[in-house]
Amino acid sequence: MAEARPRVATVDPVWQRIVEEGHAAILAEPLLGGLVHSSLLHHPSMERALAYRFSLKLASGEMSEQILREIADEAYASDPELGQMARADMVAVYERDPACHRFLQPILFFKGYQAVQAYRVGHWLWTNGRQDLAYFVQMRVSEAFGVDVHPAAQIGRGIMIDHAHSIVIGETAVVGDNVSMLHSVTLGGTGKEDGDRHPKIGNGVLIGAGAKVLGNIHVGHCSRIAAGSVVLQDVPPCTTVAGVPARVVGEAGCAQPAVTMDHLLSDG
Repeated sequence: MAEARPRVATVDPVWQRIVEEGHAAILAEPLLGGLVHSSLLHHPSMERALAYRFSLKLASGEMSEQILREIADEAYASDPELGQMARADMVAVYERDPACHRFLQPILFFKGYQAVQAYRVGHWLWTNGRQDLAYFVQMRVSEAFGVDVHPAAQIGRGIMIDHAHSIVIGETAVVGDNVSMLHSVTLGGTGKEDGDRHPKIGNGVLIGAGAKVLGNIHVGHCSRIAAGSVVLQDVPPCTTVAGVPARVVGEAGCAQPAVTMDHLLSDG
C-alpha cells in the first residue's frame, strides 16, 4: 500500500504579511474594516486581491466590475509571472519609498503601484491578441490614476513609481528590472515617426521627477537621470546625466541608484 504523503502548504511571505497587516490595521482603525476585508482579507491569494482592486478601480459605466474582475482573474491564472512581478514591485515600493511603512499601503493606497499592476493586465491582453480590450484598460488607467502606459510597452519587475502623476510611457518603450521613477516622467518619441521610436531603459536606473527621455535611445544600466532633464542621446551605464539637453555630469554615485533613491548631484 502506497504511503500517504502530507501536503505541504505553499509559502507566500508577501501575501501573509499583507494579511497580518490587514488585521492590525482593523484593530487600529475599525472604520477601515469594510475596506480591508473586501480588498484583502476576503481573498485567498494576492492574485485574487489584485484582480478585485483592478476591477474596483477601473470599473465605469462602459465596463462593469464583474467583467473586469473576470478579465484580471483570467490573466493571473494564465500567467503566474504576473503575480510574481506584483510581489517584486511591492517589495520595491516598500524598500525605496520612505512613505511606505507596510506592505498593504501600495495595494490599498498608492496609485503608482496600482497603475503598474493594471498595466500588466493590459499588457497580458495585448500579448494575447486582445488589443482593443488592452486599449480600454490603458484608457481607464489614465483616467483613474493619471498614468498613461501603452499596453505594448515592456516593463520589467521590481518597479517603483513614486507619486506617479502624469507618467507617460510609449508603445515601443522598454523598461528594465529594478527601475525607479518619480512623477511627470515621459518615455516618449520625438515626432510622428513610426516603428521603434521610444527609449530603452536599462536595469537599476533612477529617473528623477519631470525628466523627459525621448526617442529610440538607450539609457545604460544603473545610471541616473536628474529631475527636469531632457534626454535626447544615449546615456552610458553607471553615469549621471542632467540638463536641457542632458549631458553626462558624473558617475552614478553608487552601484544601485534606483534602490538608494539618491537624487543629489555631487559638487564635483
